[in-house]
Amino acid sequence: MNKAFTKESDADADDDDDGAGGAAPALPAGSKNYITPEGYARLRDELLQLMDEERPKVVEAVHWAAKNGDRSENGDYLYGKKRLREIDRRIRFLGKRLEIAEITDPSVHHGRDQVFFGATVRYADETGEERSVTILGIDEAESAKSEVSWISPIARALLKAREGDVVKLVTPGGAHEVEILSVSYPAPRTPAN
Repeated sequence: MNKAFTKESDADADDDDDGAGGAAPALPAGSKNYITPEGYARLRDELLQLMDEERPKVVEAVHWAAKNGDRSENGDYLYGKKRLREIDRRIRFLGKRLEIAEITDPSVHHGRDQVFFGATVRYADETGEERSVTILGIDEAESAKSEVSWISPIARALLKAREGDVVKLVTPGGAHEVEILSVSYPAPRTPAN
């Protein structure tokens, strides 16, 4: 196969800066990248692990594979170069996200009944079905754990409301009302001795 059809261009690599092959979650224009201290620490740890451990190992493997002769048919070399590009994209993405991160500790709202960033909110929809979500940053929310980003439709509907309030949730399927049943925050951490 002609190399022109197999080589990725530098422009393609720069367009996809999340290192995961998909589009990174977009922040609303002019807004901050809110994140919890725990979320920030996870992203920072991932960045350091990529830079200090994984990238040097891949560079070493690519260097070894390059010495083995014909690079055009050397699977170790081709895979290593591809993996190196993925790692470099992820490093750039994490660096940019950490640079604009606004660390917000949800425990400062412990004991309050109003919904802010970091709240765990239990709510009921119009049918009476109860759900619970925790509102986190876009880089740390995991839907499998009932975590939503603060820019999601449900979070936007809930933010600044209080226990007992009924808010309107606009979805592609139409507008729905949800009642906030409870709001909780993590307890403040006590300093380690």
